[in-house]
Amino acid sequence: MIAFKLVRKRKDGTYGPLFINARQRIPVGEWLKAGTHPTKGYACRPGWHVLPYPEAPHLRTGGDRVWLAVEVRDYTAHERPDAQGGLWYTAKHMRVIGELVNHE
Repeated sequence: MIAFKLVRKRKDGTYGPLFINARQRIPVGEWLKAGTHPTKGYACRPGWHVLPYPEAPHLRTGGDRVWLAVEVRDYTAHERPDAQGGLWYTAKHMRVIGELVNHE
C-alpha cells in the first residue's frame, strides 16, 4: 500500500523520524523493518507511523519537515480523532519512494 510519512529532512539531505528514534537515518528505496523504541512521554506504538494522505493537522509542517511517499507492508489501521489526522497505520515494513515536492 502507498502511504505518507512526515519526516525531518536534515541539512545533509537525509531523512529521519520526527520524534521516536530521531537519530535514525531513513534511506530511500530500501525496505526497513520497524523496531520498538519506547520513549518517555509517548505511547509505545511499535511500527512505522504513516497516513493515507499527506495531512496531519496535529503536526507542524514546513521548515525542515517534509512529506515522503512510502510503500508499506504488514500494517494495522488505527482510527484516531480528526484532530490527529483520522486514520493512521502502523506498518511492520516501510520503503521510501520519494519526497513530495512543493507540498505544504
